[in-house]
Amino acid sequence: MSEDKPERIAKVLARAGLCSRREAERWIGDGRVQVDGKTLDTPAFTVGADNIILVDGNPLPAPEDARLWRYHKPAGLVTSHSDPEGRPTVFDNLPKDLGRVISIGRLDLNSEGLLLLTNDGELARKMEMPSTGWVRGYRVRVHGTVDEKALAALKDGVTVAGIHYAPIEASLDSRSGANAWLTVSLTEGKNREIRKVMEYLDLSVNRLLRLSYGPFHLGRLGRSGVAEVSSKMLRENLRDADGGPKPGKNRGKGWAKARKKPLRHRSAKKKPK
Repeated sequence: MSEDKPERIAKVLARAGLCSRREAERWIGDGRVQVDGKTLDTPAFTVGADNIILVDGNPLPAPEDARLWRYHKPAGLVTSHSDPEGRPTVFDNLPKDLGRVISIGRLDLNSEGLLLLTNDGELARKMEMPSTGWVRGYRVRVHGTVDEKALAALKDGVTVAGIHYAPIEASLDSRSGANAWLTVSLTEGKNREIRKVMEYLDLSVNRLLRLSYGPFHLGRLGRSGVAEVSSKMLRENLRDADGGPKPGKNRGKGWAKARKKPLRHRSAKKKPK
């Protein structure tokens, strides 16, 4: 938090790594946040360096440098800190010494592959914004008859059930019986976007694997594996992104090489089973 400029309370809580801005607003509505001894009832409240902030009666943790991790999410986990249905979550599956982290975007229950994690809610919010122009790359297995012209037409965007989706790059890689493998790239990442668009094309997704999120790649990270991105790589790849955050210095160990070349997928002979 800036010592000179007051900031919205939700933004301060997010930057402390406790939660996202949206979660912070819910916590305030639930009466969990106090400032200078007064329980807040609205997130429309600014605080400065001299204010005493408590969450559930506890002071905010000491500020940490922004950190980022790559995580290989397996299918069958919910990208949530808690699930009302009692299903296992991504955060139940992480190493205990990782500390409190939040996800940058989501992968649904049956999706797998690269999920980025951070200890900084403000960093997460900025990295999720479409204004970064970052491409999310996927390998997608579908069941049904693939119309390559219909796939190509997605580059102009498409409206499904009243929801408009920005241009999507999709191409056919291979066919095997009633199944086919596609390469799909998009920049928005709306809720279940690929599954809904493929259903619109009369295709059923039976496997969805995210390989990249902007400059960050899954690489050879094993299933359920976690690897920290180096502070140097984080700074270099975010510095010039439109609206990109400027994370603080960080001494964590991480993945050393940034891939600046276009997304490259494995050949059909090496495709996931």
